[in-house]
Amino acid sequence: MSLAGKTAVITGSNSGIGLGVAIELARSGADVVLNSFTDRDEDHAIAAKIAEDHGVNARYIAADMSSATDCRALIEKAGRCDILVNNAGIQHVEAIDKFPIEKWDAIIAINLSSVFHTTAAALPTMREAGWGRVVNIASAHGLTASPFKGAYVAAKHGVVGFTKTTALETAEEPITCNAICPGYVLTPLIEAQIPDQMAAHNMDRDTVVREVMLERQPSREFATVEQLGGTAVFLCSDAAAQITGTTISVDGGWTAL
Repeated sequence: MSLAGKTAVITGSNSGIGLGVAIELARSGADVVLNSFTDRDEDHAIAAKIAEDHGVNARYIAADMSSATDCRALIEKAGRCDILVNNAGIQHVEAIDKFPIEKWDAIIAINLSSVFHTTAAALPTMREAGWGRVVNIASAHGLTASPFKGAYVAAKHGVVGFTKTTALETAEEPITCNAICPGYVLTPLIEAQIPDQMAAHNMDRDTVVREVMLERQPSREFATVEQLGGTAVFLCSDAAAQITGTTISVDGGWTAL
């Protein structure tokens, strides 16, 4: 599934799922543009390592996905965007009646509105190139719900709906738009939570992972960032040219319940 000659822009990609997706796209030959809101030496070093490891062009562009202006400027600064992966996201857990307004606004802006702004900016470049792929990283929470995650669930449901609209508006063009819906993924952020969960429940690592953290994931295994990256590569390939406007769940059976 060679993506040589394509340029991929991946939002929120200096760690976790976004970085995993970027690496797999680079492994398949795509040039990549990494992004987050910071602008540190280590951010640019990550891009340099990807370039060295995979023989592609890789850059890092700082942009705040809570800002409509920054979202659109990211695509402009990238110069080319054959593949857009909307991955940036944040989370806050609290009851609806106590949910801080500023947290709601930030989650909707970063998790949902940024998808609109980057897609709106990228579609003209894809049309000019005569080819394009939009891959939105939604969530199992884009298809189902959990208590105390109102903003996140609303945003991810919105991403799934926006994915369908984008697909319909590009259906007669060589452009596709799909959403990947991960369950629990083993990222550094999740890994860091395991010791606290072990202490809180007085369980060993394997038990707390299976019985607490992966309670809703029937496989009782985390998805990996490499698996999500591989799914993104498939959606960008010619094999997926007629797959558009749909969701692919990488959730160990969560949404089958």
